[in-house]
Formats: sequence, structure tokens, C-alpha cells
Amino acid sequence: MQRLASRLAVPLAVTALLAACGTPVPAAGTSAAPTLPGTGPGSSEVATMAGPASLSITSAAFPDGGAIPRRYTCDEVDVSPPLAWTGAPPGTAAFALVVTDPDAGGFVHWVASDMPGSATGLPEGATGSPAAGTEGRNSFGRTGWSGPCPPGGTHHYRFELFALSATLGLGPRASASDVAAAASGRTLARTTLTGTYRRGG
Repeated sequence: MQRLASRLAVPLAVTALLAACGTPVPAAGTSAAPTLPGTGPGSSEVATMAGPASLSITSAAFPDGGAIPRRYTCDEVDVSPPLAWTGAPPGTAAFALVVTDPDAGGFVHWVASDMPGSATGLPEGATGSPAAGTEGRNSFGRTGWSGPCPPGGTHHYRFELFALSATLGLGPRASASDVAAAASGRTLARTTLTGTYRRGG
């Protein structure tokens, strides 16, 4: 009997100590589930596992995969479209943008580099302004934006945005190839928005 009383005294003492500290005591025959820090009852914190930022580019003028309005093409005013982006990874020092037509063998419509790492987009008509950073040479032989002007059929236009760990330092007539070469090893993330255009459509 003395040995049994001794065995019972230890768990009873532990239970009393837990109760005195305000810790819930599981009922007999049950086991308490482990509680992660910050997730218990009454906690104002939530334990989360945040993933890496996901770079994304959109336009208020057209949805991804949608038709680019005539306003931004050679058939009308031909101003550069508005663009917005989110999810730049930490350490982004600059952005670069290249717009090409893969249906015309990668014909280049816009090259822009060294836009500030704090930028979150470009307003309509940004080409030729400081907001567009250093603009390069397109396949028309011009500097800045030259919009869709396909000879026939529906063409696709890829707006490829690069988040860079450092500025590229390219000249004002740099080509898309120059940007791709300079961005090698400095690209933290990249993303693409695609628009379509058909003349007379």
C-alpha cells in the first residue's frame, strides 16, 4: 500500500502544479494535442508559412490573353498601354520590360530597362517619359513603344517583365537581345502578360 500511495503522489502533484499555473489539465483517459506557439486559445497571433513573392503583370486596358484596344496600335493613337505589377521579390533594384510578337519571329515592339525597383507599373503613354527608364531600339528602328501593326491575321504580343537585382546600365538604343544578355545572372523573377491584335477586327 505504501508503494502504491507513492506512485499516485507524483501525478497528483504534477496535476496540482499545472492547475496552479493556469494550464488546462486533460481529463483522465485523454491526451492533450500539441499546441504550436501562437495558436492556442486566446492567442492573437496566427502561425503561417509565407511563400515567396510571385511577380505578376496586368493591364487595365486588356486581360491576359485578351485583345489589345486599337488605341495602343498603329491603327490609332499608338500610345503605350497602362501596366501594373505586384509581387516583386526582395532585393529588386530595377525592372526591365520587353514586348515582342512571337508570331512575327520575335518582332520587338518595346524595350525598356532600369525602371526603379520601387515602381509598381507604368501609366498609359509612359513611353518617352522618365517612368519608362532607359528605352531601347525596337524592330521598327525606333526608340520606345511602337504598337501592334500585324500584316494579317491575329498576332500575340508578349509583355515580359524582369525583376532585377541590379540596374543594367544600357544605352538608349539597346536591343532586346542586349537586355536579355545583361539580365542574365541578375534576374530575380520574371512574368509575362499576353495580348492579341487583329487589324480590321
